[in-house]
Amino acid sequence: MLKEFREFAMRGNVIDLAVAVVIGAAFTAIVNSLVDDLIMPLVGVLLGGVDFSSLAITLGDASITYGNFIQAIINFLIIAFVLFLIVRSINRLQDRLAEEEEEAPPEPAELSREERLLTDIRDLLKEK
Repeated sequence: MLKEFREFAMRGNVIDLAVAVVIGAAFTAIVNSLVDDLIMPLVGVLLGGVDFSSLAITLGDASITYGNFIQAIINFLIIAFVLFLIVRSINRLQDRLAEEEEEAPPEPAELSREERLLTDIRDLLKEK
C-alpha cells in the first residue's frame, strides 16, 4: 500500500494540484490585503467614513459582523474576476493555436515504392 501511495503522490497531477493550492493561498492573501487595506478604506471614505470591519449587529451576547461578510464577498468577486480573465486568456490562446494547426496544410505522405509503381502504371494506361 505504501508503494501505491508513493506512486499516486508522485504523479504529475497531484504535484500540480499541490502547487496550485499553495499559489492560490498566496494569491488569497494578496487579495485580502488589497481589499482590506486599499479598496474598503476608499469605499468607506466614499460612503462617509464607514468602516466595514466594524459593522455589526448585537443580539444579546452574540455579535453578527456583517461588515466582514461584505469584505469576504468583495474578496470573492475579485478572485473570481481574476480567474475569469486567466481562463479567458488561456481559452483564446488555445483557440489561436487550434486555428494555426487547421490553417497549416498537411504534408503529403511520401509514396511507397509500390504506390509509385502503381501510379506510373496508371499514368501509362491513361496515355493509351
